[in-house]
Amino acid sequence: MDFSDISERGLVLLGCGKMGSAMLAGWLKGGLDPQSVTVIAPRPSDWVKSTGVRINAPLPVAPAVVLLAVKPQKMGEALPQLAALGNGHTLFLSVAAGLTLAKYEAILGEKTPIVRAMPNTPSAIGRGITAICGNAMTQDADLRIAEGLLGAIGQVVRLESEGQMDAVTAVSGSGPAYVFHLIETLAAAGVSQGLPAELAMTLAKATVGGAGQLAEDSPEDPAQLRVNVTSPGGTTAAALAVLMDEAQGFPALLERAVKAAADRGRELGA
Repeated sequence: MDFSDISERGLVLLGCGKMGSAMLAGWLKGGLDPQSVTVIAPRPSDWVKSTGVRINAPLPVAPAVVLLAVKPQKMGEALPQLAALGNGHTLFLSVAAGLTLAKYEAILGEKTPIVRAMPNTPSAIGRGITAICGNAMTQDADLRIAEGLLGAIGQVVRLESEGQMDAVTAVSGSGPAYVFHLIETLAAAGVSQGLPAELAMTLAKATVGGAGQLAEDSPEDPAQLRVNVTSPGGTTAAALAVLMDEAQGFPALLERAVKAAADRGRELGA
């Protein structure tokens, strides 16, 4: 990414927990001058202090980007201190879940370019995927800047509209928890079949992690990969007969789970 405009005008990072730190690490590795970054955080970590960024220092007059990385419940308290930067040429990029573009506009001003993003927890190790959408004041150049900054923590996709954000939250935002639970339950099932708990967990973690990597790397789609593993009348086919049952298996269960998450997202964003 070309950091020239950010290096000249500055970048403000509001909040620097796991997600903010992961992004900051990626930017610095990519060549961003630490002195062009101002971190606002009540308790910056020792790592943040070691990077050479400006911490809780006076803000640039008109920074290129303000990245909002505080928890959603703290946004109402933290955001007003940046309101003076609204209605100008500063791009606001938020990675806080649940808060709508309209809520940001109410505080920052409707003429403020704002991009809303939904990353997920694998972003902390650079393996995330983030969906973005912008308000009416956002130009294509703003979205490209957002993509460049968020590219430090994984893949980035653009949404057609903000209305898709609740579905994204339910699939990829909350999705890692579904996978972690799959690992838990797969290991527990192994124990019920006679495996020691530690061995069952090792097998479950490696199986889910390896299958996920194969699904990402393979030119074949997941349905074909499933067929490749399944011998007619074999052990995998016996298990899939249970998991693929339309009434009680994964199809119905995950549809209900994702709908519940999306519905809750709409409630929280109302």
